[in-house]
Amino acid sequence: MPGRSSGSPPGKADGAEIRFSEVTRSTRADFENLFEQPGGPKYCWCTAWRNLPSREHVPKRAITSLIEADTPVGIIAHVEGKTVGWCSVAPRETYRRLSRQQDDSETGVWSIVCFYVPRTLRGGGLASALLDAAINHAFAKGASTIEAYPVDQASPSYRFMGFRDMFAARGFHTGMAGSRRHVMRLER
Repeated sequence: MPGRSSGSPPGKADGAEIRFSEVTRSTRADFENLFEQPGGPKYCWCTAWRNLPSREHVPKRAITSLIEADTPVGIIAHVEGKTVGWCSVAPRETYRRLSRQQDDSETGVWSIVCFYVPRTLRGGGLASALLDAAINHAFAKGASTIEAYPVDQASPSYRFMGFRDMFAARGFHTGMAGSRRHVMRLER
């Protein structure tokens, strides 16, 4: 991948083009710099939903091990050479169980479980651009179905998983995962 989007966040990137890259060994430093910046999610390193051998782990070490093993973990967004956003998108089997209804015999399912956009860039469309790039990335990597677990805008928790309306606008169909999270799917 790198991909590009002309749908840059209005007023947030001054019309600059957004470039998207898969997190790999060669882009790991960009990913780490994003997570280590002030306000970044360095407390979890997006490992809460990962299928790890042990829940007793150091999050940065755990995600780094996945990247070094060439396990897909997600994509990052760049504007003018600076990493400005993240979306966790990977094959569903690389995550722990994400919903009660999950059919583990299904193949070709990729999951979108997390977004990170720095506070100063929120509300400008970067999460939507990341979602579009994540959809393109998953289908390009062979996904037949993409599953996501967003919440309603008023939800007090799980907001990092995205908002239901953003996914519905792209054709995702909905069900429920729990008291707040929806299970939404998009088939190719």
